[in-house]
Amino acid sequence: MLRYAITNRRLLKDGGDAAETLAAQAAKWAAAGVEWVQLREKDLGAGELERVAGTMVAAIRAAGGGTKLLVNGRADVAMAAGAHGVHLTAQPGELTVTQVRRLWPQAAVSVACHTLQEVTVAKDAAATLAVFGPVFEKPLPVLDRWLRGESSLPGVGVERLAEACRAAGAMPVYALGGVTLENAEDCLAAGAAGVAGIRLFL
Repeated sequence: MLRYAITNRRLLKDGGDAAETLAAQAAKWAAAGVEWVQLREKDLGAGELERVAGTMVAAIRAAGGGTKLLVNGRADVAMAAGAHGVHLTAQPGELTVTQVRRLWPQAAVSVACHTLQEVTVAKDAAATLAVFGPVFEKPLPVLDRWLRGESSLPGVGVERLAEACRAAGAMPVYALGGVTLENAEDCLAAGAAGVAGIRLFL
């Protein structure tokens, strides 16, 4: 089972410097053989994000192994920090897979997909991998609960995950959203290459 860990420093209950906190966690994941780490700290400015990413890259290298760091939404920061690639979420103003490939041919490009069409687009653009979900029901943070008027986001189910994996062809698909140690095997049985998550890896 391949593993794709996503950061959220607020769940680490450290309270210290962001770079040191996340570098320490990245080192643990690297030592455990986690294949991918996505730096997802959207509240950090570009300069601070680059500093954090650079510190994480150094920690991952020191731990040894083949763990790769992706930066959420910021190919420029990822390149400057020496990360392995970028995770794209199709937010306004974000680069496409094709644009990233033009600027940074060797980059690993992860793409967030929620529909079969998005999976097909990612595959056709030669993305390195797709993160598909939410597969299972996912509890929402307090602010999102207030904004949406609901406590959780319904999952698309394992059957839809299987369809996404078939649509992806040779492109690896990672299951995201409500994945636990108990249902991870169901994701693999559906054709997923691995699982992705935040709390799952903490």
